[in-house]
Amino acid sequence: MDGDVRKEANKIFKKQGFEFKLSTKVTGAQVKGKKAVLSVEPAAGGAAESIEADCVLVSIGRRPNTDGLALDKAGLAVNARGQIEIDHDFRTTIPGIWAIGDVVPGPMLAHKAEDEGIACAENIAGLTGIINHDVIPSVVYTAPEIAGVGLTEEAAKAKGEIKVGKFPMMANSRAKTNHEPDGFVKVISDAATDRVLGVWCIASVAGTMIAEAAIAMEFGATSEDIAYTCHAHPTHSEALKEAAMAVQGKPIHM
Repeated sequence: MDGDVRKEANKIFKKQGFEFKLSTKVTGAQVKGKKAVLSVEPAAGGAAESIEADCVLVSIGRRPNTDGLALDKAGLAVNARGQIEIDHDFRTTIPGIWAIGDVVPGPMLAHKAEDEGIACAENIAGLTGIINHDVIPSVVYTAPEIAGVGLTEEAAKAKGEIKVGKFPMMANSRAKTNHEPDGFVKVISDAATDRVLGVWCIASVAGTMIAEAAIAMEFGATSEDIAYTCHAHPTHSEALKEAAMAVQGKPIHM
């Protein structure tokens, strides 16, 4: 996730009552009566403490579900992460075997797998099936939602000069009317060409808003293209237009 998104999410969720213990490792867990008791300590070392809770959710990432597929019998090896390597057309190293979705490299997202499935089937049928892996939107279904597509600001900066525009949801008419002031939209573009490299947002309907950004990027849009596209008022999506205008330093509601 983009750095600004992580900071903003942390601030919003703390306001909602969440307590975060970052850089902390769990060293033990016990059930005492109807409670769960966790032993935790700083990852860098330090004093241990206990946390008592009604329940515990362990969510430490995902891995490809390739165990038990007997891939070795087909002569198919996996990489260090247990993923099946494929070429641009989803072919594996073994003729006649194709792979998509969570068992291949890339984000483990249902919509990515769905699009890969369509493209792969088209390639098997002798057609031309493609998917742009640089434009795969991601959504976190919290309240408010978090969404992004393309490069983070940090990754974009590492590639070259960029321009960034941000617009707060508290200045968006629809968000204000709905009493949903938290969050922002950020547009990152190439400094020389103005082509949009990434869009990140936190908003009540960020997961829906990000589709417009993905379409714009798929068509190679510039921030100016989005800025000059008329958006209905009042809508949450106006925040994306304003963030695009902010890339040029010209938002009108700030």
